[in-house]
Amino acid sequence: MLDDLERGIVHALHLDGRAPFSRIAEVLGVSTQTVARRYRRLRAEAGLRVVGLADRDRSGDTQWVVRIGTTPGSSQALAHALARRPDTSWVKLTSAGTEVFAVVHAPHAEQPVLLGEVLRRSGVTAVSAQCVLHTYLGGPTAWHGRLAALDDRQQQKLRPVLPEPSGRSAAGRSAAFTPADRALVDALGHDGRASYAQLATATGWSQATVARRLAELRARKAVFFDVEVDTAAYGVTTRALLWMAVPPAHLDRVGSALAGHEELAVVVATTGTTNLLAQALCPDPTALHHYLTRRLGALGEIRALESAPVLRTLKAAGHLGRPVRAPRP
Repeated sequence: MLDDLERGIVHALHLDGRAPFSRIAEVLGVSTQTVARRYRRLRAEAGLRVVGLADRDRSGDTQWVVRIGTTPGSSQALAHALARRPDTSWVKLTSAGTEVFAVVHAPHAEQPVLLGEVLRRSGVTAVSAQCVLHTYLGGPTAWHGRLAALDDRQQQKLRPVLPEPSGRSAAGRSAAFTPADRALVDALGHDGRASYAQLATATGWSQATVARRLAELRARKAVFFDVEVDTAAYGVTTRALLWMAVPPAHLDRVGSALAGHEELAVVVATTGTTNLLAQALCPDPTALHHYLTRRLGALGEIRALESAPVLRTLKAAGHLGRPVRAPRP
């Protein structure tokens, strides 16, 4: 379990994933060495990692949520194979190990390339894919359970000061990322706190150009930083994916309401017969039952609900941990 200082460090990194330890230490009232030491401990014991990610609406990509039914003996191999792919995130084993869940990233108007490959694998019993239409909670907005450590004054001191976006970028109408932008985001997906020298090597730009371009992408919210950390360190032992069917006329209201629930880490609208997907994080099965029957049960607009317990998460938002390096010429 994290103590108050460690929760404060995680909260600070959600506000600015590249904040210097010295600034975090000043806000938390401890030494820089203490923050650095606790950060290293969190990395070693709680899987802490900062990753930089492209905003879905500005990257030229579409997200798909994929469910793959499997025979019990084939699920782990398939899940590990999906986790190694650069176009996946949030790869999970669910439903007693007979289903694999993943988020797949594909260019707009294209289906995920991996679907054809999955269908050819032995042990696959069913495949479904739903396009993510809107995010109510998730992406740049973190789970509420990680954002309760710092007060308003501390949060204000930690928020990054970024340049004002201008021109087409200010209106959010800029073209899709350039190849160099994608190389930059790919490097940040391995390590959001990589140095400018490392990012310059990955992109072929100078350090000054990397710093300027990253600041611009952050200013127009094309890139954001996420923090990966084991939710068990917050007392979470029970995780479940919730698939809900809501009439379209009520979808926006229900999705917005669910985004305020402290038990949920993700809420997205999707295509398909179930059009609202959420992930619940609870202390134990009893707490999950209470949430499903009391809070969700009070929303009469939810016409159907399917829950799938998450057994293991093999990959979170960022890439698996290979080092930042230069692209091949």
